[in-house]
Amino acid sequence: MSLGVRMQLCLMMFLEFFIWGGWFVTLGTFLGNNINASDGEIALAFSTQSWGAIIAPFVIGLIADRYFNAERILGVLHLIGAGLLFLMYKTTSFDVFYPYVLGYMILYMPTLALVNSVSFNQMANPAKEFSLIRVFGTLGWIIAGVLISYFFRWDTNTGIAQGLLKNTFLMTSIASVILGAFSFTLPKTPPKAKDSGTKLTARDITGLDALGLFKDRNFLIFFISSILICIPLAFYYQNANPFLVEVGMESPTGKMTLGQLSEILFLLLLPYFFTRFGFKKTILVAMLAWVVRYLLFAYGDVGELEFMLLIGIALHGICYDFFFVSGQIYTDSKAGPKYKSSAQGLITLATYGVGMLIGFWIAGEISNTYLLSDGMHIWDTIWLYPASFALVVSILFALLFKREKIDYQS
Repeated sequence: MSLGVRMQLCLMMFLEFFIWGGWFVTLGTFLGNNINASDGEIALAFSTQSWGAIIAPFVIGLIADRYFNAERILGVLHLIGAGLLFLMYKTTSFDVFYPYVLGYMILYMPTLALVNSVSFNQMANPAKEFSLIRVFGTLGWIIAGVLISYFFRWDTNTGIAQGLLKNTFLMTSIASVILGAFSFTLPKTPPKAKDSGTKLTARDITGLDALGLFKDRNFLIFFISSILICIPLAFYYQNANPFLVEVGMESPTGKMTLGQLSEILFLLLLPYFFTRFGFKKTILVAMLAWVVRYLLFAYGDVGELEFMLLIGIALHGICYDFFFVSGQIYTDSKAGPKYKSSAQGLITLATYGVGMLIGFWIAGEISNTYLLSDGMHIWDTIWLYPASFALVVSILFALLFKREKIDYQS
């Protein structure tokens, strides 16, 4: 891979996750404080991510693997998405906001698989090369949080009261325009399945060939585990920022970037863990890190025990990288060259789709159950639910997934 191509992929990843982190982290706080959304409505808004992820494999399987270059689809989706982000910026009621965020997430979630496909297509050894590209996505998420908390100060008590968090949508709309235009300059990533010369069947067109991966017992267990572990994961995305605001932490969005800073470290350590410990142990460490994180949230506070909250945030590097990035590389190794895009879309379906859809609903129900009359939540009890569930999933994965040697050469 040339230096020029590497720099293009790094910028692509930076903008991809700057856009997502620039509005999604503070979404729950914005909805609850600025347009008076209930816990149920907040859960409904977050679940649009899951509906987008459920649709993503069909978009990728039907289009990216069959007819059009992945980088061109990426550009079109981000340009349309920029318009929807701007409409979200102008909205003041949940009834109007919801269709916009639903439409946006249906467009955005397929791009997570597309940026992976564009990246993997340029790599000879994803296990060694992908982490160095993906780390720039983490930097993008960090910069977004730093701008919100420390530069613009949109998430201060005064800023929230003045409705300044709506500016996150304007900021990311501009970034989406930039990424949309830039995508057309990325390395060409043609549809590989079309190159085979075989006649397309109905099964091919719907992208269902990627389901053949389920014949591999280990992959099936990994897929199911991905769904289950994302149920407790949804609690973090939906509740973490409102929780930190409610308990009185200063600059919560900026401090949440500690999680992304740790991502950088553990992304760089990921190749070592693959070599030294293997895929199974790496995934297990990630799952158990979720258990520890939620226990720290349950028993920490913003006084003498604030360090527990900060450690819980900082565990994100292990929680996210060791599970999601490991899973992306594992999936790529299993898929083979013909259906890389479909397989990446399939794992997006499992994680951001089905698992989190269930998780967001459960998180909304539990948050509403432990909502007091003064508008405050009983957070120490709420966080024990995802901690317990993550522990159960970890034990099941440890028992059922058989250790195997994996060839990560693309």
